[in-house]
Amino acid sequence: MSSENEKSDEPEQLALIRETVRKAKVPRAKPRTWRGAALARELPVARVVVNKGALHLDQFFDYAVPEELDEAARPGVRVRVRFGAGAHQVRGGRREGGRLIDGFLVERRAESDYSGPLAALADVVSPEPVLGPELLGLARAVADRYAGSLADVLQLAVPPRNASAERRPSPAPLPPPRAPEPGSWTRYERGPAFLDSLARGGAPRAVWNALPGPYWAQEIARAVAATLASGRGALVVVPDGRAAGRVDAALTEVLGEGRHAVLTAEAGPEKRYAQWLAVRRGAVRAVVGTRAAMFAPVRDLGLAVIWDDGDGSHSEPHAPQPHAREVLLLRAAHDRCAFLLGSTSCTVEAAQLVESGWAQALGAGREQVRKAAPLIRTVGDGELARDEAARAARLPSLAWQTVREGLKTGPVLVQVPRRGYVPRLACERCRTPARCRHCAGPLEAPEQQELRCGWCGRGAPDWHCAECGSTRLRAQVVGARRTAEELGRAFPAVPVRTSGRDHVLDSVPGRPALVVSTPGAEPVAEGGYAAALLLDGWAMLGRPDLRAGEEALRRWIDAASLVRGQAEGGAVVVVAEPTLRPVQALVRWDPVGHAQRELAERAELGFPPVSRMAAVTGPPEAVEGFLTAAGLPADAEVLGPVPLPVVRPGGPRRPGDPPPGEQWDRALVRVPPGSGAALASSLKQARAARMARGGGEPVRIRVDPPDIG
Repeated sequence: MSSENEKSDEPEQLALIRETVRKAKVPRAKPRTWRGAALARELPVARVVVNKGALHLDQFFDYAVPEELDEAARPGVRVRVRFGAGAHQVRGGRREGGRLIDGFLVERRAESDYSGPLAALADVVSPEPVLGPELLGLARAVADRYAGSLADVLQLAVPPRNASAERRPSPAPLPPPRAPEPGSWTRYERGPAFLDSLARGGAPRAVWNALPGPYWAQEIARAVAATLASGRGALVVVPDGRAAGRVDAALTEVLGEGRHAVLTAEAGPEKRYAQWLAVRRGAVRAVVGTRAAMFAPVRDLGLAVIWDDGDGSHSEPHAPQPHAREVLLLRAAHDRCAFLLGSTSCTVEAAQLVESGWAQALGAGREQVRKAAPLIRTVGDGELARDEAARAARLPSLAWQTVREGLKTGPVLVQVPRRGYVPRLACERCRTPARCRHCAGPLEAPEQQELRCGWCGRGAPDWHCAECGSTRLRAQVVGARRTAEELGRAFPAVPVRTSGRDHVLDSVPGRPALVVSTPGAEPVAEGGYAAALLLDGWAMLGRPDLRAGEEALRRWIDAASLVRGQAEGGAVVVVAEPTLRPVQALVRWDPVGHAQRELAERAELGFPPVSRMAAVTGPPEAVEGFLTAAGLPADAEVLGPVPLPVVRPGGPRRPGDPPPGEQWDRALVRVPPGSGAALASSLKQARAARMARGGGEPVRIRVDPPDIG
């Protein structure tokens, strides 16, 4: 076994062997195995990427191909090899073979760069080639962009093997379909021209601001059909299984059965792997799926589509934590294929693609927007309705009247920013947050029980406000279940349904009902909602994050897009300060303008996506030592470090959070445009060297962190 490149951060035993060989000036030897087994007559060297995500092992290793594995050991197959301590050392007069691990055979060669004897391939797991050169090149590019290892990316790109699915043949590929009619694409100024370019084999790139309503899935399906008509493949990545189901139904309607594959976790490992193999073998040329589908090995990719790129589900939580949008942008650049970023809202990254000239804007005129969008009205939460039941439900007069009128013709959607009952409390008089006197944690009243601390669990029966002395509390952010109870009392003759993380509804009938949902879990109503309430807008806008306004607007527009158009009487009331920029953008239904203004401000401040940024987290001493030792680019700027909030034991955790009870720091490293690759390379090399030395405290790196603060 040998490395392709000599690196100072390799394991000690490999470095010693290479140094010894270099000093002795041993001539390159013919490949041979330790046990003297017969080798393959042609191309007896296999170049392998091992399934080890450690950065200091992010390289290819050479193995000898035994004669009995010659036929099965083809590029792209899964193999097993011996790897680890002692794999090339002689100890006590005998050789130690290391342990067996999995890997991928990426190339067969006539000779190796290594001059000593090569360990032989232990086995070929399956003769099915699953790693082609296109996927390998994409995985390498993603690893380099996110300062990660190739093995980690391949873990995300190639699904686990299922022997039953491999034994079944994939169906024969169907001939390309006919180019579709434009359909609802005529609502957009450049829509028909975009479809025509796809059908003729072109590679247009567009940022599509979709009109509200249920037609976005059909419009994506027509774009896929136009691409297939040109003889090329298409890939669609959506944020969740519900969106995948809608696009799946639309593709079946437009293309018929058997022309596309669905790659989602809900399908189960065997069915999903069978679908993935059908794509890899060329039996299917179109794919729709969730985040992992961004690596789907579509042959002759002609169109890459991502829907709702601002959804957090597109960000992979596993190393190296790539974002689906950036992966598809890499694919579009490498494969020179068409690219379509679609959403009813607009992210700052999407606005930058248009401003830079890389993509064209694809949207509707203001007249079309006014027809399709509902009427948006704003109200603060200070004025409550006179009706006692409405006051208990925290409904201002305008919201109360909108719900009452909407229930006459159909269902009404109520969006609340939190699930559960009463997650946070505050003083009723001065709005000061209610805190525990022992640990300063937030006080809660779960299920209307006695007050207790959300951190330490202590009760607070004699609480009083430290600012004004009041003993009365109000809900800062009321959860979905509590809101459903209050609305049920306010409208006793109307059924109330809830949709949240534990129980997400896909759709609801078009009959009058109140549907209380958390952001992102809103079900589709048959015929559209008659009205919608967007409650506690300040809670979404008040998050201490750079993307708070953008994310609040995206959540509001996603919910309002499910409401009937203004011509059909659809109305939306948002309970938030009317003068704030995201609220005004919602009233005008202008997410693109909001994103453009956000982009201009970030350009002035030097924040992403105008600059490239990486987060370095870990124990304070480890972060300081890492930044000192890392050879950062000359134009890099370090912000921080600052302490991260301590995660309480047993509390909810997010990817990247420190271990419970430990104090970690975070530093942000920022570089101007053009230095992103240098930043990723320097961070990767510094972390690889740290891992090779071993024994240090952990340091985590995330390029393009979604939460900047």
